[in-house]
Amino acid sequence: MKYSLLGRSNLKVSEIGFGCMSLGDDTGVNEQLINRAVELGINFFDTADMYRQGANETELGRLLKPHRNKIVLATKVGNVWRNDGSGWDWNPTKAHILQAIDDSLQRLQTDHIDLYQLHGGTMEDPIDETIDAFETLQQQGKIVHYGISSIRPNVIREYVRRSGLVSVMMQYGLLDRRPEESCLEMLMQNNIGVLARGSLAKGLLAGKKPDAFLNYSADEVRLAASAVHKYSIDGRGAPQTAIRFALANPAITSAVVGIRTAEQLEDAAQTTNTPDLDEDALSEIRICIPVNTYKEHR
Repeated sequence: MKYSLLGRSNLKVSEIGFGCMSLGDDTGVNEQLINRAVELGINFFDTADMYRQGANETELGRLLKPHRNKIVLATKVGNVWRNDGSGWDWNPTKAHILQAIDDSLQRLQTDHIDLYQLHGGTMEDPIDETIDAFETLQQQGKIVHYGISSIRPNVIREYVRRSGLVSVMMQYGLLDRRPEESCLEMLMQNNIGVLARGSLAKGLLAGKKPDAFLNYSADEVRLAASAVHKYSIDGRGAPQTAIRFALANPAITSAVVGIRTAEQLEDAAQTTNTPDLDEDALSEIRICIPVNTYKEHR
């Protein structure tokens, strides 16, 4: 497994991260997956306080406790489940963040979070107040670094300008190249790490039946999957090729892959042992479908 510093932080993270939202309800299977992931060299594990209404953090805390000194633990804050379970509301206030961290620490069975991320963000938020909350938690030693999980360029720009964030998590891959337009270059110039999620596009680039995705039709998705398949050679299968496409952008520090099964884990981890895509392959894959761009939040 390869490791890189996450932006300007002191966190060295594996180039393949474990997206824990996909974990199922079988605790035995989950334990096998987590232990195997650590064995394979994956050290970045990402969750959120809203996943399964906190149960995902609780499960992860129990499973990662034996490995805590070897892993980078990330979680997110900002979405609050309603008492009746009908949905959630957005709350990026300092008061909520300072309260939510203690609940996450308890569920995760740890005294600090390595990377605490705002789970969204809008231009209407009290951004300076949100930043102050994260910096207060740093001073208290409850978090080591903070970041934001967002796809909104206008929000990301504000956090880059105003804060000391070290990372941005965003969807990026062949079927979602919107971050290329402005975000990736800006983040790289500011030494802010990018955690790419969704590089397999819900499995559509890894063998799943073609279907519409974002602004792409099922036929366009089929063309993208065919391009990925064409360059799935030399022991590099379609999942690895799709992930390699995302990792080929120099702004990307780690591809965070949602993992639910042993096969998905092995496929994702195997990426680190496969060759990079050369420039000819990257060029041909890039032109297989039109590049999409953000229509809002620019």
